[in-house]
Amino acid sequence: MNKVLILDFGSQYTQLIARKVRELAVYSEIQPYHYSFDKIQQDTAIKAIILSGGPASIYAADAPHADARIFELGLPVLGICYGLQHIAYSLGGEVDRAARREYGRADLWFEKNDPIFKDMKQPTQVWMSHGDHLTQLPDQFHTIGHTRNSPIAAMANSHMKIYGLQFHPEVYHTAEGKLLLSNFLYNIAQFQGNWSAESFIESSLQAIRQKVGKERVLLGLSGGVDSSVAALLIYKAIGSQLTCMFIDTGLLRQQERTEVEEVFREHFHLNLISITGGQHFLSKLKGVIDPEQKRKIIGNTFIDVFEKEAKKLGQFKFLGQGTLYPDVIESVSFKGPSATIKSHHNVGGLPEKMNFELLEPLRELFKDEVRAVGRQLGLPEKIIERHPFPGPGLAVRIIGEITEERLEILRLADAIYLEELRSANLYGDIWQAFAVLLPVQTVGVMGDERTYENVLALRAVTSTDGMTADWFEMPAEILAKISNRIINEVKGINRVVYDISSKPPATIEWE
Repeated sequence: MNKVLILDFGSQYTQLIARKVRELAVYSEIQPYHYSFDKIQQDTAIKAIILSGGPASIYAADAPHADARIFELGLPVLGICYGLQHIAYSLGGEVDRAARREYGRADLWFEKNDPIFKDMKQPTQVWMSHGDHLTQLPDQFHTIGHTRNSPIAAMANSHMKIYGLQFHPEVYHTAEGKLLLSNFLYNIAQFQGNWSAESFIESSLQAIRQKVGKERVLLGLSGGVDSSVAALLIYKAIGSQLTCMFIDTGLLRQQERTEVEEVFREHFHLNLISITGGQHFLSKLKGVIDPEQKRKIIGNTFIDVFEKEAKKLGQFKFLGQGTLYPDVIESVSFKGPSATIKSHHNVGGLPEKMNFELLEPLRELFKDEVRAVGRQLGLPEKIIERHPFPGPGLAVRIIGEITEERLEILRLADAIYLEELRSANLYGDIWQAFAVLLPVQTVGVMGDERTYENVLALRAVTSTDGMTADWFEMPAEILAKISNRIINEVKGINRVVYDISSKPPATIEWE
């Protein structure tokens, strides 16, 4: 399939560029700015290149530079912000520190006849974020757009199909940014627009069958969106050669195990092995309060249980995983591999000594694309729209020691919370909602008696990728109903509070 190669110079918006391109039915791939020229030249699927923005100054001694030979390949190129400056600098133009920096909204006036601006309004609102600017065009380039502060806000070499934009078309605040990207992809790069969930499934089924052959695949199924879609996609490809293992850690939400078994064993008829491990995990966590220690204990215990149970099931050549594209990007990012892994997100990697080959059919997809594939495969909405849930489960939503009693209190309160959000049609508007049981007891009054029971915190955030998040403005009447139900129905809670912290500075999870 033809694709756009996006070279990353460290912009916070690089993934957003890739997502916008894919929304326009064109497949995109992100690589670091120093990606091998030979690989680019040899990859005949690459039909256009986009250069991302970035925080550096192109004229600085340590500025990142892509191989300038990419401009000789005859491929359409679009440079965004730093990408524009990189094009200009590489081809003989000049970039200097701007007398006045430009951040935020600006009006762009442009050449109406240029195909990249087809059907756009004059002027159009764009989003600027730069301290340097272009002061001299490279040879054979001409200015096709300007703002009050940037005489060269867009440039082009129409013959070479190389374009540069000083603004960010990928962000929401550029009013017609998606149209501009569409014009580049369709009018200039001549893409057909055949990237979709259906085309992905079709090519993936073939690729899985070719890779796996007649071998067996083992997949750890959590019931979350990623592992669920991966399981169903692999099952569609190889049927009974797939075995799924669901480990009940005792740290799951209410009815979670039952739902997973109903969907995958009874509805889709996958070979699903359920392992009961609650007491084993709880015994390991006894007396543990430190959150990082909790995560390590749960991760190591999970690996031990998985390895032990896997040996009982015979030989498997492949381990199926629901790895997504953001994880892949992180490992080959502009800054190099991440120094730390967010251990609160995943239970942990499986040991190398198990000698599995990885099968990661979703590694090309973003989260919204995974959901689209899930829908196409017939996965129920209750799984597709499920909010992210941490690998260590409720253990990182109980502050302090984990006990069976505290787990039961939190399970019931959390279930009421999510039930009311769904009833009010708010669940789909929220990225992540959950309850946190605090190690704090307060005085209350129930009937004629004083109580001394636990405080429960409710958390709900909006986000696109979890990297940043804002607290959800919950209607007061819904909060009141949730609080009333929890206090009346959950013995052990007499006070409910709502968390109105954003990320940053707070994190989404409490531990």
